[in-house]
Amino acid sequence: MTLVELTRELTAIPSHEDATAAGDFLEDWLRTETDATVTRDAVGNVVARRGDPDGGTLALVGHHDVVPPDESQLVKSGADGHETAEQDASGDGGSANGRGADEYVVTERDGRLYGRGTADMKGAVAAMALAFRDANVAADEDRANGRGQLVFASFVGEEIGGEGVRHAIDEGFAPDVAVVGEGSTNYSRSGVTDVAVAHKGRRASTITAHGEAAHASEPEAGTNAIYRASGAVDVVRELSATEVTIAGESLSGSVVVTEIDGGSAWNVVPDRCAITVDERTVPGERAPLDRVEAIEGVEWAVDQDLPPMACEDDEFADTVLDVARQVHEQRGESEPTHVTKPHATDAGWLADRAGTECVIVGPAEPGEAHTADESVSIDVLERCQAVYRDIASSWLTA
Repeated sequence: MTLVELTRELTAIPSHEDATAAGDFLEDWLRTETDATVTRDAVGNVVARRGDPDGGTLALVGHHDVVPPDESQLVKSGADGHETAEQDASGDGGSANGRGADEYVVTERDGRLYGRGTADMKGAVAAMALAFRDANVAADEDRANGRGQLVFASFVGEEIGGEGVRHAIDEGFAPDVAVVGEGSTNYSRSGVTDVAVAHKGRRASTITAHGEAAHASEPEAGTNAIYRASGAVDVVRELSATEVTIAGESLSGSVVVTEIDGGSAWNVVPDRCAITVDERTVPGERAPLDRVEAIEGVEWAVDQDLPPMACEDDEFADTVLDVARQVHEQRGESEPTHVTKPHATDAGWLADRAGTECVIVGPAEPGEAHTADESVSIDVLERCQAVYRDIASSWLTA
């Protein structure tokens, strides 16, 4: 099966509500195509291992869940059992693959594959699976000449806060180093797949102001929760953005009020007002949002905290970049570099909870993920497959 074929097959399987079928496909493929030990945990993560379990571990990491598709990205069967016109919009017939209704449309045109999950991130998962299969792993009788173990891991629940990777970590998943296949293409310049050594996290929180209700004709009889909330907003606005420098790159955080909800009627002094705050965090830094609690009647609670990531293993980060540069040079392409990434990924959980040193290398370009016309370049998929394969070979034979 070619890289394009594997990407199309995997992408066509719906996995926005339930990733079980996509996981089944990956598990079956790995058992058929590789000599790996393949496991499937209670939440549906797919993990395969090759090489010496007593040596160091390099993991190729992705996820096979996706965000909900646009209607145009779904194949639906009509009442007569025939597929509807959405599938054939590109003229190549889509990717039915015999699976019936409600699969995803996958089309190919102008050197790109279009469909939900092509960029985020089933294309990268397919490239990693092939690289995992093709890596030169020392045979059992020759393991003294090898370095350790190569792992392929595709998680569920990345799009809803990293549920799959967190479960895996709780069950003992803790590779020494990992290459996470989220997007890093065209970050430093067009035509390159860079190596991201850090990314921002996201902390979502709620500030709640409490007051005392009263009739609006007698406002002095109550305590206005919106006024207290306004004071909290002022505190948030005065907070300075956090900033760190990693691998010579500046990574800046941010904190912003995004929602406000208070009051029950036009003639009632409100007794409650809630504010939503979105904070983009950087490694080792958090905005001091607890300052709002100095205001009487105001409390602050964290709703979600997706950790940032920074690779602190310079040797590993440099090795991956060297491999990426060699692949680009062999292909006659410009030179990639170390970059930082604005979005949280499963690399944050691996770094924060498992102590894994991570870098991010993947085919998705800025602005491609989660869109109605999501797509990935076939040429870049092939580039990434070569990078993943050569990173694995470099790790296993060093």
